[in-house]
Amino acid sequence: MGQRAITPISIKHGDSNKAKLAQDLGECFARYGFAVIADHGVTTQVINDAFDRTKQFFALPEAVKRKYIVPGGGGQRGYTAFGIEQAKGADRPDLKEFWHVGRELPAGHRLSDSMPPNLTVTEIADFNAKTYALYEALDTLGLRVLSGIAVFLGLASDFFDDKIEDGNSILRLLHYPPVSANASGVRAGAHEDINVITLLLGAEEAGLQLLDRDGNWLDIDPPPGCVVCNIGDMLQRSTNHVLPSTTHRVVNPSPERAKFSRYSLPFFQHYASDYLIETLPGCASAARPNRYAVPITADGYLQERLAEIKLV
Repeated sequence: MGQRAITPISIKHGDSNKAKLAQDLGECFARYGFAVIADHGVTTQVINDAFDRTKQFFALPEAVKRKYIVPGGGGQRGYTAFGIEQAKGADRPDLKEFWHVGRELPAGHRLSDSMPPNLTVTEIADFNAKTYALYEALDTLGLRVLSGIAVFLGLASDFFDDKIEDGNSILRLLHYPPVSANASGVRAGAHEDINVITLLLGAEEAGLQLLDRDGNWLDIDPPPGCVVCNIGDMLQRSTNHVLPSTTHRVVNPSPERAKFSRYSLPFFQHYASDYLIETLPGCASAARPNRYAVPITADGYLQERLAEIKLV
């Protein structure tokens, strides 16, 4: 196993000292690409309800789950079966299955073409309501984190608000089934996230590791009740690598835990599909030349990356 690192940061302290929170978050993200967020304000009830419905869904028969696969949908809504997603550059798929919840848009919204409606799980009466309650809570938390990041970057505290408001963000309900002793793969191969930032619930169960810039794998071992947050490739690109998108993985469990499922709930916060990703003010200089002279839309970038991980 890796070394342990990363002291939790209380986000509620930002209510009284925004500059201190921004500095704490920024320094942690600049060093690790990850932070552990305490006092995040997402209620235990909302979290537990979502975990409960997640476990109920993955306990359904395989044939029932598979009826929620969206052909040609790139896994962006509904169910993605075990052994489909594959880390970029990996030679075998991850040992996981998942469900995606997206943003609910009003009829006729300008982004409806790139953000399809959610699927309704009829077998679990309040599945959609309970999982979307968590989606909204994490969407709000993500904006609080991004406000701190904006201040760290010398931008207005609300800089990201209108870029994220209609963002193509995804809540993933994730199930790693029990692992056999001779499993030919890992629960999640080494990868970087595509999006702006990721908020993760469920990392208390061992397995999540990040690759430190010194080349060491560090265990992400948060105290109960904390949210793990990491920078995604879109924000790395926006900041010209001031904030790095760090390689991470989920390793297979110890023999005594191998017979147990692992569940986690990552929230992938995205820009709006039509947002043009270009290097932010102050993030390029003579000492840090701009790596991205040609901008790209958030949806254009997303489609490139979904192809790399075998979802389209």
